[in-house]
Amino acid sequence: MYALIISNPFARLGPRAAMDILIIALLIYYTLKLLRGTRAMQMLVAILLLIVLYEAARRAQFEMVEWLLDTLLPYVAIALIVLFQPEIRRALDRFGRNLSLARFSSTNPASSFDDVVLAAGYFAQNRIGALIAFERDVGLRTYIESGIPLDANLSYDLLLAIFRPGSPMHDGAVIVQGSRIASAACFLPLTLNPLTSNQLGTRHRAAIGVTEESDSVAVVVSEQTGAISLAVSGTIELGLSVDQLTDRLTELFRRFRTTLTFPVPLPGARVTGKSE
Repeated sequence: MYALIISNPFARLGPRAAMDILIIALLIYYTLKLLRGTRAMQMLVAILLLIVLYEAARRAQFEMVEWLLDTLLPYVAIALIVLFQPEIRRALDRFGRNLSLARFSSTNPASSFDDVVLAAGYFAQNRIGALIAFERDVGLRTYIESGIPLDANLSYDLLLAIFRPGSPMHDGAVIVQGSRIASAACFLPLTLNPLTSNQLGTRHRAAIGVTEESDSVAVVVSEQTGAISLAVSGTIELGLSVDQLTDRLTELFRRFRTTLTFPVPLPGARVTGKSE
């Protein structure tokens, strides 16, 4: 006579095992959250399909397929590092940024964006394209070195001179460090996010790209529509007025400021056509 033994699957689930499972679940969750909406997610799906194919070939005893996958799988780890390099760098950057104790350093440009807002209003009225990036905790030295070094005091007049149509520095980006313009005519990385609207032009894609790679904030003015936009954390807000731009910068830099008023009303319509 055989005794029927029903084992409890949770009998060995102690506090240590529960914590272990929770940590793994959180790692999987944040990994998927980081990869969602990126090209890396498509690569991850392809890798999972290869793993399923390998298991199916092993069970079906397809020796050649199993041998081929056995040979290739040891190199998958290296391939993952190469393919997911932007996502891995971004994840490590965010992790280190969250642990940083110098979140608001002396180079915080909260006290110096008045001139940027005023210049953005002028550019919007006259439909002059502009791209201005504020450096925060994560340094933008790589992009600063790609442009023309200025190391000049940030001012309304200087911004107008830089982005004046016909100026040699008109097409690039200005990078602001604290209350100084570090460099002009800088090349910023374009976003590779497949979810980015195809109506956005090069300036807007560069603004999104630099905020994906760092914690910077980018102000964009469209040359075609005169619309003001603000990019932060890989997202972009389109069609802002001068007052809205001031409020958003104040919120981002966590410092109370009175709302600036511009003498001439500015259009606040959303971008509907292709912008630059």
